[in-house]
Amino acid sequence: MAGNSFGQLFRITTFGESHGEAIGVIIDGCPAGLDVDLDYIQGELDKRKPGQSKITTQRKESDIVKILSGTFEGKTTGTPIAMIIPNEDQRSKDYGHNVDVFRPSHADYTYATKYGIRDHRGGGRSSARETAARVAAGALAKLLLKTQGIEILAHVSSVGTINAPNVFIESAEEFLEIREQNIVRCADPATAEEMIEFIDSIRKQGDTVGGKVSCYIKDCPVGLGDPVFDKLHADLGKAMLSINAVHGFEFGSGFSGSEMRGSEHNDIFIKNTDGSIGTRTNFSGGIQGGISNGMPIEFKVAFKPVATIMHNQQTIDGEGNAAEISGKGRHDPCVVPRAVPIVEAMAALVLADHWLRNRNSKL
Repeated sequence: MAGNSFGQLFRITTFGESHGEAIGVIIDGCPAGLDVDLDYIQGELDKRKPGQSKITTQRKESDIVKILSGTFEGKTTGTPIAMIIPNEDQRSKDYGHNVDVFRPSHADYTYATKYGIRDHRGGGRSSARETAARVAAGALAKLLLKTQGIEILAHVSSVGTINAPNVFIESAEEFLEIREQNIVRCADPATAEEMIEFIDSIRKQGDTVGGKVSCYIKDCPVGLGDPVFDKLHADLGKAMLSINAVHGFEFGSGFSGSEMRGSEHNDIFIKNTDGSIGTRTNFSGGIQGGISNGMPIEFKVAFKPVATIMHNQQTIDGEGNAAEISGKGRHDPCVVPRAVPIVEAMAALVLADHWLRNRNSKL
């Protein structure tokens, strides 16, 4: 199986399965001398871990990360960094009913057809459990970016048809404080309460619902990204679409920009009071010609409803015979509250990689 690595200079490779002994990640290319704040890394994992609230899966995983290599006396050494996260609460018996049955909208059929074998216990390698390794690596990337003053902030901006108003970010600390005060991780408290009530009602019906995560990258310097195949927004799009259950990505004005005229959509350049160059509007989402322009980078990520529902559904078995399946086990009624740190982590991995590439782009 290929495709387990991501990035060029800041490069990660994840390993492990949902019901295996552990999952983990190897990080290659992290510069030496970076302070490794293990409490910060663990805090990011705590935001993703299961069992957080009534609107998340009740699988109980402490997700305690252990760093095996690549650090000395609290700093990175420039050598490969290995992180491992043990699996503690596997209940493989919950998946005994679908050993030879394909769950609708899961990877069961495509995985079995491509490889001739699949791990029916939670999807194995295709499980969203793998994203914990990305969050651990992304937390280290965020620590690297913080040394350059770059902040990555995301929140749940919609659940189903419930949409939060645009959030103005005065400071990262204030944004995070407001976001973490509610279990849905929406930075608008009034909308958060409505979202929580809706998700809980969906959970009680044995159903699921999708939503969107909005992400903002503050104080990104001008010049990250390249103008052809390595456009910054193209790499961000690939990163987001690699996350389980993601069905859409848009940056800046996104799809709504297609309904506008050029006279409305063009971002007019201005000179800021500090002498820097900015734009009057930000329909470009902080990226022009595939290269960051110094404005906040803004994008949205759309997540489909979780495929496992607690209803009987028609399907087929491995021989193509008609079958019926009902969801069992512990699953999220809405994945977006736990997806927020995953979106931030993948954005950080892209930005860290492009920042390192950009350091060597000029003589």
